[in-house]
Amino acid sequence: MSPAFLPFALPEIGEDEIAEVVDTLRSGWITTGPKARRFEQDFAAFLGDASLQAVAVNSATAGLHLALEALGIGPGDEVITTTHTFTASAEVARYLGADVRLVDVDPVTFNIDPAAVETAIGPRTKAIVPVHYGGLAADMPHLLAIAARHGLKVVEDAAHALPTTVGGALVGTLASDATVFSFYATKTITTGEGGMLVTRNEALAARARVMRLHGISRDAFDRFTAKVPSWYYEIVAPGFKYNLTDIAAALGIQQLKKAHAFRQRRAEIAARYDAAFAALPLVLPAQAPAGDTHAWHLYPVRLADAALAAGITRERFVERLFEQGIGASVHYVPLHQHPYWRERYKLEPAMFPASQRAYERLASLPIYTRMSDGDVERVVAAVRAALAA
Repeated sequence: MSPAFLPFALPEIGEDEIAEVVDTLRSGWITTGPKARRFEQDFAAFLGDASLQAVAVNSATAGLHLALEALGIGPGDEVITTTHTFTASAEVARYLGADVRLVDVDPVTFNIDPAAVETAIGPRTKAIVPVHYGGLAADMPHLLAIAARHGLKVVEDAAHALPTTVGGALVGTLASDATVFSFYATKTITTGEGGMLVTRNEALAARARVMRLHGISRDAFDRFTAKVPSWYYEIVAPGFKYNLTDIAAALGIQQLKKAHAFRQRRAEIAARYDAAFAALPLVLPAQAPAGDTHAWHLYPVRLADAALAAGITRERFVERLFEQGIGASVHYVPLHQHPYWRERYKLEPAMFPASQRAYERLASLPIYTRMSDGDVERVVAAVRAALAA
């Protein structure tokens, strides 16, 4: 019999998470309440900076939207981000009526190219949204310096970057205006769906808390406790429905405790891949600088020229992995390839040579904590076989 299909990604949910969720269900408080507040407090403590405030939301997309809204981004403004990302990084600016300026990436790290950012800045530019690709930090010292020079806001898309460090400091504790993390099912920790906005800006945090729940002046937790008058609230703005439930937060409380252990296991898998693939016609993912931490949310490989010369296209490489029961993916189909972005801003692949070249050769391999050593060996064997030609 053939071995079972190995999916590209699976969450690791243990008895601790199950017990925390059951406790939540038995408490009778299943929407935003005490567990969501506890998760926020735990998350800020995890980052280790007492000046930070954490705002739990139902997705990283929601967090990015709230951050830009609180910073006053709106019609007539322009936000710079990378083409080599998921659409959420860019679409949140469009929610607010702002325009998006997509720029190319560094050809080694696939993180946003600071030189391209500086070139793209114009009179309407108000913010930069750098994305920490795959768990490797973007060049934040350079980007923050550019932002300071031009008076721009910075909102980090850290959907892949828990826990990632830059110059020894955790992403989330840098000098950005806000940082947003994702807890989607495939991310480094999960709440199923969910995210966290962190900031030192008290006004930004207060605005995000109001706007995440219909513009109501008081949290649901406050309105349904014994405080008097608990029934009264005011709508102070036309807000959104972006709150995180206590059921989801219960998962996050326990997942967060394991974040460093999870990262260590992914790093072990990455190291095993590095060693096994060193002699193959592949370009392996960039490493974190000495002294820093890569979260290893993704393990993206690129087909080298020798593989392409042998007739192994990226599409065929992925097909061969699937034929051997190994899930794989591509991160990403860059935004300039998608009809909406391409047509709205008249984009062409030649405008983004590094991202385009990467896209044509990229495939992401499984790298998650539920993988056994045997699973890792299966992936290694499948990659070797896929490149055997």
